[in-house]
Amino acid sequence: MIARLFCWTIAMGAMALTPVARAEDGYDLWLRYAPADAARSAPLSAHATAIVAQGSGPTWTAATAELQRGIAGMTGTTPAVTATIQQGALWLATPASAPSLPVKTDGLGQEGYAIRSVTVDGKAVTLIAANSDVGLLHGAFHWLRLAGTGASLDSLNIASAPKIGLRLLNHWDNLNGTVERGYAGMSIWDWWRLPDYKGPRYTDYARANASLGINGTVLNNVNARSESLTAPYIAKAAALADTFRPYGIKVYLSVKWTAPMELDGLKTADPLDLAVAAWWKAKADEIYKAIPDFGGFLVKANSEGQPGPQDYKRTHADGANMLAAAVKPHGGIVMWRAFVYAHDNPDDRAKQAYSDFKPLDGQFADNVIVQVKNGAIDFQPREPFHPLFGAMPRTPLMMEFQITKEYLGQSTHLTYLGPLFEETLDADTFAKGKGSTVAKVVDGSLEGHKLTGIAGVANIGVDRDWSGSIFNQADWYAFGRLSWDTSLSAKDIATEWAAQTFSPDTKVTQPVVAMMMGSNGDIESYSP
Repeated sequence: MIARLFCWTIAMGAMALTPVARAEDGYDLWLRYAPADAARSAPLSAHATAIVAQGSGPTWTAATAELQRGIAGMTGTTPAVTATIQQGALWLATPASAPSLPVKTDGLGQEGYAIRSVTVDGKAVTLIAANSDVGLLHGAFHWLRLAGTGASLDSLNIASAPKIGLRLLNHWDNLNGTVERGYAGMSIWDWWRLPDYKGPRYTDYARANASLGINGTVLNNVNARSESLTAPYIAKAAALADTFRPYGIKVYLSVKWTAPMELDGLKTADPLDLAVAAWWKAKADEIYKAIPDFGGFLVKANSEGQPGPQDYKRTHADGANMLAAAVKPHGGIVMWRAFVYAHDNPDDRAKQAYSDFKPLDGQFADNVIVQVKNGAIDFQPREPFHPLFGAMPRTPLMMEFQITKEYLGQSTHLTYLGPLFEETLDADTFAKGKGSTVAKVVDGSLEGHKLTGIAGVANIGVDRDWSGSIFNQADWYAFGRLSWDTSLSAKDIATEWAAQTFSPDTKVTQPVVAMMMGSNGDIESYSP
């Protein structure tokens, strides 16, 4: 631990050598776009003489505005947006906007992107190509990541697409503004002033998530209140959805199982009762009318005192499938949590989810995904991967990591969670022989599932630095990067983050990353 503190002292000393134009409070996250030194600024400017954008709409606007913001911050010069190819320009294009693209976008899906150094009409340009506007936005953020980390911008030949479909933050935020397991202040959702007032922080939240490829957010606590499904709160959620939509981010809601009883006086919440099913269908129709691209529901049921279908002698599959039928006409999904801990359950805590869910394999609707914590206990500093991974081949399983550090020092300890995330994803289940990793279960490749997902319990609050400390931002960053590409290493991700957050100078990144990579083991060593 002393060695790590020494590294931190060296890092801070190196950072002090770089002039700082203004006091920083961490609000800008990894999107600081700090002024580049002369060695980086000149080549960066040469590769961003202008931004060629031949499309329109809010996402195109977001992408070009982000490029202008980033380039201006790093070079001091804001490139103009034009429709004409220019030497050294950044060219944003889709097959629809430029049918003669010199780059194939096959295999990139609707969110992936290609970045290539190409020559068009004798002019050298950097092409950011994608099949959709959102793909272009992701590509723009990746180019800025390259620029911000000091990577060479010459001869680029990059193609990237997410391996996991749903990449979500789960906010355990309550309607009264508190955050369960939150260590960064109150909730960033100002329910009192929504939907009329939408402050700039919501847009900056969307920018930060889009820069990582996160494409969804569950707005409210899994220990949900029924009021979140009332018309006033649906309107508030719709206002946030409107802000997030240009950044490719959908909103989702956690629901309380007994909402039909609490809101409209139904006598039961039995999932096989026709009146209950009709209530949820009508509620889904109401939500989708206000939020046409609403993602769906997250459910915590029959766990830690929360109501659920087992109260009516029904299974988790019965409950999930009833909700799935309600949202399916709108393209929605149901994420059903497998955390079903109950203190009066005679099974050992580590076995409870396995005992409940393993017998239900193959019984869930095709728009249901079971959300499983990384370990069977409860986000401990170290525990084996959850036994359900590899045990339910006919059911899509979604990873649930905890970004907020409930058992890992909360906001007061430097504990970089990238190694924990990486270790879990790389763990081998041996479900179909050697190489059947948890990552392959989650990304669907092991069993051929098309519905795939990963969720992180957010560490975000109204603290000016978003996460309670600058270093806690790295866990949000690492979750997002690994959600996009599970093959990335925690060390490389830490280096990226440190370069963008502090400085790309190796005198800074090397000691900072060394400290980060050892921090998880440190807290394990002194945890009870």
